[in-house]
Amino acid sequence: MSTAPPGDAATNTGLTVAVRYQPKTRAFRRYTLFYAVAGLGITLLWGSMGTILIPLHVQQLEFAHIFTGADTQVNLQALNDLKAQVDAGTLIPTADQNRLLGLLARFNSARAGSLSLVTSSGVFITMLIQPVVGMLSDRTRSPWGRRAPWIAAGGVAGAALVALLPVVPSIAILLIVWSLAQLLVSAAQGPLMATVVDRVPDDRIGAISTVTGLMVYVGGIGGSVVAGALFAAIGLASYFPLAVALALATLCFVLFARDRSSRELAVEPLRTRIFLTSYVQALSDRDYRWAWIAKVLLFLGYGIGTVYGLYMLQSYVTPALSATEAARVAPLMQLAGLPAALIGMVVSGRWSDRIGRRKPFVVAASLILAASFLIPFAWPTVTAMYLQGVVAGIGMGVFIVVDQALFIDLLPHRESAGRDLGLSNLGTNLGQALGPILAGVIVVASGGAYGPVWPVAFVLVLGALFAILPVRRAR
Repeated sequence: MSTAPPGDAATNTGLTVAVRYQPKTRAFRRYTLFYAVAGLGITLLWGSMGTILIPLHVQQLEFAHIFTGADTQVNLQALNDLKAQVDAGTLIPTADQNRLLGLLARFNSARAGSLSLVTSSGVFITMLIQPVVGMLSDRTRSPWGRRAPWIAAGGVAGAALVALLPVVPSIAILLIVWSLAQLLVSAAQGPLMATVVDRVPDDRIGAISTVTGLMVYVGGIGGSVVAGALFAAIGLASYFPLAVALALATLCFVLFARDRSSRELAVEPLRTRIFLTSYVQALSDRDYRWAWIAKVLLFLGYGIGTVYGLYMLQSYVTPALSATEAARVAPLMQLAGLPAALIGMVVSGRWSDRIGRRKPFVVAASLILAASFLIPFAWPTVTAMYLQGVVAGIGMGVFIVVDQALFIDLLPHRESAGRDLGLSNLGTNLGQALGPILAGVIVVASGGAYGPVWPVAFVLVLGALFAILPVRRAR
């Protein structure tokens, strides 16, 4: 085995073969920088696709399906304003207006259902594959280390599929291509996160988790802001620059934060029975299991409360916004919560490291996030949506940072970090997959109304608070 770079320490216990950095060395700073770059490239994609581009793409496809002939010239903003006047009893609609309002109800239900399907299908596939990818990356032999081949291949191949999305002509094909793209990008993201366990000292994990949280939040908000601006300028061609950014970011990490070779890695043969039992082995650990359930509930509630943000600006708040206005305002709502979220991230990461406690931060984050959902439920305006974004930003800022550190603390088998962190990500993905589906059921069942999603989101996130309480190893 080769000697570790100056200032670094190598470990080779069990399956672990990686550069183990010492803080304050050039190599550690380089790793941190390019870890942040790769994370930003991935989260920019998630932020732009989930909140702006995929919803607008689905909306365009469903509008063309429902509003045909002369109705293709219908102004949705004006039609939503008409609906608000009719609902308020200030206007009696004509026969033709009633017909258009019927089409609007169909359109609202159709785009909600289609977005739920497109958003959730890929996440379901990804959540099943991610622990597998983690397990395989734990066992990968290559000159570039265990994780690098997965990070590079997933990033580049995922970017190629994203670049194909502008020419997708139907909901069915959009579902297939976007699902495959999510699968590939997640195959890069999981091993990237596992490098923290491989290469970062234990007393710096909270700090690196803060970097992860910053990238998740900055990338998510930045992606939506960039996508909103790009869509206004070039429409669905906005997919192209985001695909290029993803490919470059992941390749930069592999090239400039290089790991040691894992060609001499000693691994046992992978047998089917061992593979199937170890797939969810971490859930046999009581504390890990409760933390995982809490994570599923929180992201389930969060997914319900956020999936229709763009549509709510057009169909829930008063006065309603046009599609272009909504695409511009939606990222600004997230941006409004960024300062508070950044403070929450920085403070919670360092504070939890210093006192050695994670659970109180998860409890506080759950309370704050749950409370945020009651604001637009009681006050359906654009201002309330902004306020909800600020309050939710604080909660998610704290949670994202401490959650990663919590799961690293609770790892039952640190030598299988890729596998068990993949299972942790499965919890995130399960919540994000089921959230839009449940939200779609709620909207369709309520005849195209979006308001009922808020109290359901509140109850689910509050459930995460009670699920984390039984965890014993996290004080």
